[in-house]
Amino acid sequence: MKDTPQDVDPIESQEWQEAIEDVIERDGADRAHFLLDKAVQRARAAGAKLPFSATTPYQNTISPDDEVEIPGDQEMEWRIRTINRWNAMATVVKRNKESSEYGGHIASFASSAALYDVGLNHFWRSKSAIHGGDLVFFQGHVIPGIYARSFMEGRLSEDQMKMFRSEVSGEGLSSYPHPWLMPDYWQFPTVSMGLGPLMAIYQARFMKYMENRGLIEKSDRKVWAFLGDGEMDEPESLGAIHLAAREGLDNLIFVVNCNLQRLDGPVRGNGKIVQELEGNFRGSGWDVIKLLWGKGWDQLLEQDTSGKLRQLMDETVDGDYQTFKSKDGAYIRKHFFGKYPETAELVKDWTDDQIWALRRGGHDPKKVYNAFKRATEAEGQPTLLLVKTVKGYGMGTAGEGQNTTHQQKKMQLEQLKAMRDRFRIPVTDEELEKDIPFVTLNNAQKAYMAERRKDLGGSFPKRETETPKLEIPGLYAFKKELADSGEREFSSTMAFVRILTTLLRDKKIGKQVVPIVPDESRTFGMEGLFRSVGIYNPLGQNYTPEDREQMSYYKESLDGQVLQEGINEAGAMADWIAAATSYSNHGVPMVPFYIYYSMFGFQRIGDLAWAAGDSRARGFMLGGTAGRTTLNGEGLQHEDGHSHILASTIPNCISYDPTFSYEVAVIVQHGLQRMFVDQEDVYFYLTLMNENYHHPEMPMGAEEGIIKGLYRMKKAEKPAKKHVNLMGSGTILVQAIKAAKMLEEDFGVTSDIWSATSFNELARDFQDTERHNRLNPFAEERVPYVTQTLANAKGPIIVATDYMKNYAEQIRGAVKQRFTVLGTDGFGRSDSRVNLRRFFEVDANHIAAAAMVDLFREGVVSEKDLQAAMDKYDIDGGKPNPRLV
Repeated sequence: MKDTPQDVDPIESQEWQEAIEDVIERDGADRAHFLLDKAVQRARAAGAKLPFSATTPYQNTISPDDEVEIPGDQEMEWRIRTINRWNAMATVVKRNKESSEYGGHIASFASSAALYDVGLNHFWRSKSAIHGGDLVFFQGHVIPGIYARSFMEGRLSEDQMKMFRSEVSGEGLSSYPHPWLMPDYWQFPTVSMGLGPLMAIYQARFMKYMENRGLIEKSDRKVWAFLGDGEMDEPESLGAIHLAAREGLDNLIFVVNCNLQRLDGPVRGNGKIVQELEGNFRGSGWDVIKLLWGKGWDQLLEQDTSGKLRQLMDETVDGDYQTFKSKDGAYIRKHFFGKYPETAELVKDWTDDQIWALRRGGHDPKKVYNAFKRATEAEGQPTLLLVKTVKGYGMGTAGEGQNTTHQQKKMQLEQLKAMRDRFRIPVTDEELEKDIPFVTLNNAQKAYMAERRKDLGGSFPKRETETPKLEIPGLYAFKKELADSGEREFSSTMAFVRILTTLLRDKKIGKQVVPIVPDESRTFGMEGLFRSVGIYNPLGQNYTPEDREQMSYYKESLDGQVLQEGINEAGAMADWIAAATSYSNHGVPMVPFYIYYSMFGFQRIGDLAWAAGDSRARGFMLGGTAGRTTLNGEGLQHEDGHSHILASTIPNCISYDPTFSYEVAVIVQHGLQRMFVDQEDVYFYLTLMNENYHHPEMPMGAEEGIIKGLYRMKKAEKPAKKHVNLMGSGTILVQAIKAAKMLEEDFGVTSDIWSATSFNELARDFQDTERHNRLNPFAEERVPYVTQTLANAKGPIIVATDYMKNYAEQIRGAVKQRFTVLGTDGFGRSDSRVNLRRFFEVDANHIAAAAMVDLFREGVVSEKDLQAAMDKYDIDGGKPNPRLV
């Protein structure tokens, strides 16, 4: 660490300080800032190495002189807020008196009750005829307090409150914000730490995108994200803050509840999380407002002529600040104010109770109101509010400021009485000895709350579910993709690009199509979109791209349609979620298509994909260059053999592995119908390949099988005694077709060819059918679709895909014939497609050999013929298992 420079001329230094003070007094702080900035620029130009400091003193950003009065009846709001605190606590404690398995959290809302009370009374607008409504990401652990407020408003019944975390009946309240479980209430899922801030940034960004493209009116709508200081350690929490500043998202407000504690202990015991976050955000270009000290501190700071109190505030670390609020006034007098004679003097006439009553800024409604007001007035920058609170505020010995408070679910009788007395809750000792009652509001209090929400447009939180249907194109719009490709060979990726282009040109929904790419447009052959619809940039294009003279030059524009996220899969996925929930958040359904390297989808952003399902997202995800052996040169980290298995874990994700252009067209058109006409809360995942091959014409009547997951694309004209069924998906289906030809030419074996577009959909249908039959044993037994479809299939079935065997193994129980599965278990590696498929045993040779083995086991071919096949197809029984190599 460098030594602090010595003051070689204290008199000159004092003169400079007095000069600045004079400027502030005469012309204001902004003028002083301007002069200092100019002086620093001149010093740097002259060679001075002045370090950059992104932090300010450990004080409130807004001075008492700049504060305005908070509107409304503050005595009434205090009374309602204290009852809200009580009911939030009761929600958790009552449940855990029944059983500790219910869990829940008291301390987080206790620390932030004033924040939510001020927001709900004065700032957060519901969607109405005259306003689009604000979007709020509630911190997950505080929701007992949000439910408690809705109970006081009459939105939730006491019976529902008693069913907190008991959701199976359909009447309970979810543990955290979950739109899937409470679709009319919660706007966003937030409790997977770090996803809230990331998704909030991209919701604010997408709101600007919609405004700049003229799809919604420009307005003063805001996106608020309430976060914990411990949560900010998640990489996702800080990973996109530069984008918010770069794009000037002045519609975005982060509120970080700095209660200095995470789940187990201090966030920064030896440091200062407020200062650390201020530096991070201010350095990235955010406006930062610090609210650290309540009104009681204003008097002390005004009397601090020595500057020692300010110095003490700066040098005290968070671990000590936490300890102070877990003790009492006498402890604070001795260990905080007692550190310096000057600070001890400030409180010498104060009682210990007066010292204890000094509040942190987040517990002072007037100061919270002023911080929120300043944030909503921001122009050209996102705003970060750093609000200092006490975790477990009001819980006393049950958890106030204590390391154990996050896990506190219960309170003893004397602790309940102490909280009751502290907040003057109208509950008697007799009532407490029997139960922990919910407290209702009187008529005047109810009327006050109703009036506040009426002025802000209505109930909040509230998720909008009404949305217009889209007039989507019919399947015939993709007639080129339904036809035989003739001499042309192309990949399924190019087939998709042609379908996407058709949709972008559609007069009905073209404007609502949102292509999203994480810096791989050229890989996927999508660079033509650069010029045709442009890349969105709120600054337009203030430079001349080097490829300006080319047809598909890199064109950025204010109203561009493509969201080009750079090398940023998490950001692209958050962008996709914002677009995929636009139908609810903006009342305008958008049709997002997010295309990316399939390996960097569910494996990399699986938590966001799960959140998308919870959010009831509607849209398309396209895993490009998919398959373990199809992206041949890139190797282990790029070759995807399991994204469909991961996709299957998300209940409302519908996944397909199409081979031919007509399959892609049918699936996309079907997805449009389900999501944007029938308005199902599902999203679609398609894998696409970069291998070129011939695409046949769509067989008559194939649509149903394509959608359900299986159809026979080619039937043998005259099935021989030696007959098999070769089934596949993606590019490996092409290998199965090749194997069929080899078998017939080499050994007279005929084959039916089956395209399995979705083993996941087949498996779900099979499992659903099995469940129905188990629960309804006296009803007519249902038959799974795959069983019905293969009922008349003659001979064994050999399946090969470019994915792990478990993908196809899901349907084994529904198949009555001999069933053999080939797949690509193991790590990928770089080589040619021929060698990779040989290595993973999914090439035409292995498919054909597997067919001969099954025919031999069924007694249809001789040992001699089988040996001839093994020799001809060069099958090595001693070859190492690719899963283990």
